[in-house]
Amino acid sequence: MRARNDFLLDIVENYRTAGNPWPASPKDMAHWALEHRQWAPKPEAVVNQCAEQLARAMAGQYFTDPQGRRVRAKHAVIYSEGPTQRVLWDDIRTATPRHIEMAFQQRRRHILDQCGQLKNDVDYYNENRDPPKPLQMVFDFTLDLKERELALLAA
Repeated sequence: MRARNDFLLDIVENYRTAGNPWPASPKDMAHWALEHRQWAPKPEAVVNQCAEQLARAMAGQYFTDPQGRRVRAKHAVIYSEGPTQRVLWDDIRTATPRHIEMAFQQRRRHILDQCGQLKNDVDYYNENRDPPKPLQMVFDFTLDLKERELALLAA
């Protein structure tokens, strides 16, 4: 996977060094990469693209519960099988408790990883870019969640 990522990052650098507009959208870079024969779809890419679109659609499916909350319907669990991983999706209304527990734990870990990366990025900016006023991030979401809950009750 690392080799593929390096290959794609090389395309980004080639796009930049070719004098194309920067910043740029991934779509602009993809058009350029295809036009300059730096990237071509492989047969499995079509399956991967379809799978990715299906996953995005499932991740975006919500329903309103009897209490009026917007609830995500489909939840994924990543299973490691040796060197490969499989992602299995299930519906919160019919999934086993174990599937939902694992899905929630994995999503929470993902949120924690995102917060950790955001902290690294903010610390870098504050320590290396010398901003006039250091940026502050609060990673305790208790009040944000309460405020959101109150707003939903008021609606």
